[in-house]
Amino acid sequence: MVTLIIVLLVVWAVLAILGFAIKGLLWLAIIGLILFVITAIIGWLRRSGSKG
Repeated sequence: MVTLIIVLLVVWAVLAILGFAIKGLLWLAIIGLILFVITAIIGWLRRSGSKG
C-alpha cells in the first residue's frame, strides 16, 4: 500500500511539473497538485490510523 501511494505521489508531481513547464497545460499542473495533496493526505491518514 505504501508503494502504491509513493508511486501515485511521483506521478502527480511529474504531471504538475509538466503543467507548469508547458504554459498551455496549466490545467494539468492544477490537477496534478490537487491529486498530489489528496494522495498525500490519504496516505498520511492510513499510516497514522494503522499505528494507533
